[in-house]
Amino acid sequence: MRREFVWLSTQGTLPAQWDLRALGWALRAGGETQRADRIIPTLIDCRAGSALVLRKAAPLLRNCAAIGVESAGDRAALLEHGVGEALSGAIDAAELSARMGRITARLEMLPRHRPAGPLRLDLFHRDARIEKRWIGLHPREFNLFWRLAATPGVRVSRHALLREVWRIDHVPETNSLPVHVSRLRAKLGVFGLAWLIETDPADGYRLVDKSAEGYATTGKGEGAYAALDRPALLRDEGCRSHEQEG
Repeated sequence: MRREFVWLSTQGTLPAQWDLRALGWALRAGGETQRADRIIPTLIDCRAGSALVLRKAAPLLRNCAAIGVESAGDRAALLEHGVGEALSGAIDAAELSARMGRITARLEMLPRHRPAGPLRLDLFHRDARIEKRWIGLHPREFNLFWRLAATPGVRVSRHALLREVWRIDHVPETNSLPVHVSRLRAKLGVFGLAWLIETDPADGYRLVDKSAEGYATTGKGEGAYAALDRPALLRDEGCRSHEQEG
């Protein structure tokens, strides 16, 4: 297991009590959170005035340890938001090393690529490409696509997508999910691939799996899928202009 980490802070110097180099870790300079072959686990300084670095780390929060979070409630909220670890500043170096090691182990278990029809999803670039052309996905569009590609041909319910991609356990008042699906289909449509994301009439979405037994394309064009989403989209016309990419 390669023991490297990145330090992100608005306060500059890495405090000695959090400096994992004393325990054999290598510090990656320049805040480089990914390399050509892997993502680097990141230690984020969340002391007063430093939490803005969380924005820089997104959408790789699950690969980060937020340190200096003194409120138990705040730590719980960060974990719910998808941060890999949320820690108080009192943690000792040995425990910090062990927790960063857990993040590293999880990263090494993740596949870099997932196929999606003729596309290839790339976890490091957070995008998908067909041959040498990148699709140009925003972070949440990628997360949504990556989740569907994990189980091709299998319906993923709306609630499951909200929980796993949006990190929320309730149905929001806005129609963020169908809007993001619509945006994703629009980008895929440029390559004639909008049909890849199928709406299930019961609930949720699936990645079309052409290898599945009995699959047929007849009568299943882009319009057939998009029409199923249209009623939900019409209920929230302002969603397109106000929705923020996460």
